[in-house]
Amino acid sequence: MKSFTKLLAICLATGLVAACSSGPKVDDAQLAVKTTEQPVVAAPAPAPVAESKIVQVVVPAHLDPMSALSKNRSIFFDFDDFSIKKDYIPVVESHSKYLSANPKLTVRVEGNADERGGREYNLALGQKRAEAVARSMKLFGSKDQQIEAVSFGSEKPKALGHDETSWAQNRRVDITYQAK
Repeated sequence: MKSFTKLLAICLATGLVAACSSGPKVDDAQLAVKTTEQPVVAAPAPAPVAESKIVQVVVPAHLDPMSALSKNRSIFFDFDDFSIKKDYIPVVESHSKYLSANPKLTVRVEGNADERGGREYNLALGQKRAEAVARSMKLFGSKDQQIEAVSFGSEKPKALGHDETSWAQNRRVDITYQAK
């Protein structure tokens, strides 16, 4: 059994050495000739890259929810008053100048009141607030045909509470741009 194992080991070693032999020796000059004599195969052309069709879309300021024009569309009033506070003059001015630069646009100036007071009183007060803002917008350059003043009285509250904080939110004029 030992002689069989030795014989097997010798055969395996011989086979391994024979498998590792590199065949006939080739010098570097022959190798260089052989590599240059082989036909050159061009690599396949890369697949065409599709061109990007990204289109930049410009959203008008009155439709862009992140613009200052969209974020500031309400003018708030004191109790039982329809005069525009100094803090809100820049809001009125910016909308007016935007309208004068875009003569095809129209707005509805919506007057609102808090829940205190009768229905007719609140409608009249809301209308006075809307007309005050509309007059101011015209002074800043908007055209008469671009502005419609309406009153909702206390029918469209912004805040539903029954306290001064809620009432203050409801005493306002909202500027809404009209779709064509």
